[in-house]
Amino acid sequence: MALQVGDVAPEFSLPDQSGTSVSLSSFRGQRVVIYFYPKDDTPGCTKEACNFRDQWASFEKHGIAVLGISKDGATSHSKFISKYDLPFTLLSDAEPCAVAESYGSYGLKKFMGREYMGMMRHTFVVDAEGKIEKAYLKVKAASMADDILQDLGLS
Repeated sequence: MALQVGDVAPEFSLPDQSGTSVSLSSFRGQRVVIYFYPKDDTPGCTKEACNFRDQWASFEKHGIAVLGISKDGATSHSKFISKYDLPFTLLSDAEPCAVAESYGSYGLKKFMGREYMGMMRHTFVVDAEGKIEKAYLKVKAASMADDILQDLGLS
């Protein structure tokens, strides 16, 4: 079950695109957007990442960190960041995707009649105290960053 507004965001430490470990607790005192996405350089995931990129100045202005999480490795993340000039951190949550599972963002998916375990497209805003401020379980990839800024009254 996905997290609810007011829940404490599960702590994690995951490797970023350079292999450096990044912990949620290191962002205490500021808002953090954590967005889970299925795969680097696929159409929906690219739209979502580019929307965050295009709104980056607003996130930065308001001191909001952005962390994208998928099961892709550091090499894939580095290529994705370079190809689309992404200014934020991408983290690797390798299978069995324990972090995504702790956020209710990994589970059974269905696509073209096939069932498989995969990453759900979910987004969470974590407040400065480490609690879930917003939870988006039905994400519109092309406008997720816009939607967050609007919902937080920052657009």
